[in-house]
Parts: sequence; C-alpha cells; structure tokens
Amino acid sequence: MAGRNFPQQGTFSFALSLKSLTKRLGPGIITGAADDDPSGIATYSQAGAQTGFGLLWTVVLTWPMMVAVQSVSARIGRVTGRGLAANMLDVFPRPVVGGLVVLLFVANTINIGADLSAMGAAVRLAVGGSQHLYTALFALGCLLGAVFVPYHRYVGVLKWLTFSLFAYVGVVFTVQIDWHAVAMGALVPKFELTGESLTLVVAVFGTTISPYLFFWQSSQEVEEEEADPKAGPLIDEPQQAPSELERIGWETWVGMGISNLIAFFIMLTTAVTLNAHGQTDIQTSEQAAAALKPIAGNAAFFLFSLGIVGTGLLAVPVLAGSAAYAVGEFFGWRTGLERAPGKEKGFYGVIAAAIVLGVAVDLSPLDPIKALVWSAVVNGVITVPILIAVMIVAAKPQQMGKFVATAGQRVFGWLTTVMMAVASIAMFATM
Repeated sequence: MAGRNFPQQGTFSFALSLKSLTKRLGPGIITGAADDDPSGIATYSQAGAQTGFGLLWTVVLTWPMMVAVQSVSARIGRVTGRGLAANMLDVFPRPVVGGLVVLLFVANTINIGADLSAMGAAVRLAVGGSQHLYTALFALGCLLGAVFVPYHRYVGVLKWLTFSLFAYVGVVFTVQIDWHAVAMGALVPKFELTGESLTLVVAVFGTTISPYLFFWQSSQEVEEEEADPKAGPLIDEPQQAPSELERIGWETWVGMGISNLIAFFIMLTTAVTLNAHGQTDIQTSEQAAAALKPIAGNAAFFLFSLGIVGTGLLAVPVLAGSAAYAVGEFFGWRTGLERAPGKEKGFYGVIAAAIVLGVAVDLSPLDPIKALVWSAVVNGVITVPILIAVMIVAAKPQQMGKFVATAGQRVFGWLTTVMMAVASIAMFATM
C-alpha cells in the first residue's frame, strides 16, 4: 500500500511546491517574460540570422542595465503606491507627460498589431487556415481575459505562460554548436558602423529595454500592494521596505535574467541554423520558424512556433495594460485590472482600443514583416525621453522620500539612457 501511495505523495508534493513557486513569482518575472514577445523574437532572429554570433554581446550587456531600469520602475510604484505616469505629472509639465504617454500608446499599438499578426501566422504555418482569423481570435481572447478575469486570477495565467519561453532553450538542443565561437560573440562587442547594422543594434536594445515594461512593472507593484490588506506604499509604511525592496531586487534580477537568457538562445538558434546556411534576411518570427523546419527538423519548428504563440498571449495583455495604466493615470482615472470593468470604463476602454487598433494594424497595408522589427526600433528611440523622466522621478526625495534610487541603480540607469541615446543618434546619422 505504501509503495503504491509513494508516487502519489511525490506527485502531490511536486505540484504543491510548483504552486508555491508560482505564487512567489511576481511582477518582475512576468515583466521579464513579456519582454520576449513575437516582436522581440523577430528582432533576435534577424540579429542571429544576419550576424551569426556577432550580436550575442548585446543581450549580455543589457542584462544589468535592464535590471537597473526595471527595479527603478518597480521601486517607484511600490514606494509611492502610484504608477509612473502619475508620478511624472508631479515632476514635469502636463504637456510633456502627455507627449510621453502618446508615444507609449502609439508604440504599444504597433507592437500589439505586429505580435498578433505573428501569432496568427505561426498557427497558420503549423495547421493551415486563415492567418487573419487566428489573429482576430487571439485578440478576442486577450481582450476578454484582460477585461473579465479578475487580476488575482489573470496574473496566475500570465505566470504559467512564462514557461512557454523555455521552448527556445529546447530548440538549441536540436543542433550542433561551436561553443568557443559563442563565447567570443557573447564577450567581445563588435558591429559595423552602417545604417543597417546600427538599426539592428537599436532594435535589439529597444525590444530588450522597452518603455511598456517600465509602466507595467511599476503599476503591477501598485496592484500587488492594493491586493494585500496588510501592505501599503513604502513611503507610508517604511517598516515594510527591507523585505519588499529585497523582493523587488532578486525578482527583477531573475526575471530579466530569464528574459535575456531566452533572447540569447533565440539569437543563438538562428545563428547556428539560418546564418550557417546562408539565410540572413529573416525579419519575422514566423519566417524564422518556417526556415528552421528544413534545417533543424519538425521539432525545432514546432517548439519555435509554440513559443511565438505563448509569448504573444503573455505580451499582448501587458502591452495593452501598460498603455491603459499610463493613459488612465494621465487623466486621473481609477486604474487596475482588479477593478470591475463596468465601473472603470475608461481604463478598460483603452485596453480594448489598443487591442482593436492592433488588429487594424494586422489588416492594414502596413507590411507586418517590417512592423515587427520596426516596432522594436520605435521602442528603442522613444525609450530615451521616457527613461530620462523615470530616472529624474526616482531621484527626487519629494516623490520617493528616503527610498530614492540607489547609487547603483542611478549609475546603470543613466548609462542605459546614454547608451540608447548614442545608438539612436548614430542610427539616424548613418541611415
């Protein structure tokens, strides 16, 4: 009897520990996972196909910078109990904040359209049928989930979707790899001073360090705090600061580490398959999946396609939600995915508008192939002014009290801002 019960107890213990783990995963993990959306997959695929191992260093370099920026954003939300846009309104003129919010909404809408299109195309490649129909169904599912599923349940779904990212780790084990060459590409920065090369670098930076992630993680810290009756903004409840700031720290390191690790594997996979076989012009995620099939086999193709759909389902609500938080805070609306849609029509209306406009992007004459990578380029450019605003807010004692950004966060945050500004200026100068 005991022998028969033992596997059941082991299975139960595993399920219990896995459930406990997912409960501990918070905004930092989800934000990191949402960073590897289909637009990101397309950008990393293009980088690997076009340059081989040549741009692997970009995802290594951006890890500590991404951690600094995201931890600052999370810190602002947890300390003040308000999102980024609301805090920016206290520091900058209203028209300036309005301009930043408009930039965010436009970039997110293009990104949503590109992601939905990629998801529809991935399913069409796998099973046939109409890409536009699949795109519309994915959009409807994301919209219904964000609007009608309470946040405390919806966030659980988002956490489980993060595991879809590991499909890209699996792809690597289907091919042969020269690990010495990989190490050189990861540790020795190099790129050509041409418009095409610099555009790709800006795209990688932009899809890795994206403004929608700043707004999302900051607002999710507010959501988590409001959902816990024992919690409060750290500026009012300073005794909670040690444990909460420590949580934000390790969670963001882990979340961004996973994000950049997956990006590394996507770039690596396309480098050792597509680039090695002379296919250097891969500009969409589904194009990369299709190209992998004759080279690496059906397993790689299906894993890559699965990852596109899974990451898209995770990223689209994050993109729409971050836009809604920013717009809602700008207009002084009550925001939050835990609130009833009937009472917060403005907030949920922005989510609906962003997703519907995303579908319109898919149906428009805009080339979805170009939209994927160029959405990353747009993010890379608009990150600079938004990041400047975030870093200024994080350093103000009037907003943050004694919990202003740490010296390390300020150093890496401003280094990130300068790095992305220089890359964007160089790109425009050489185009």
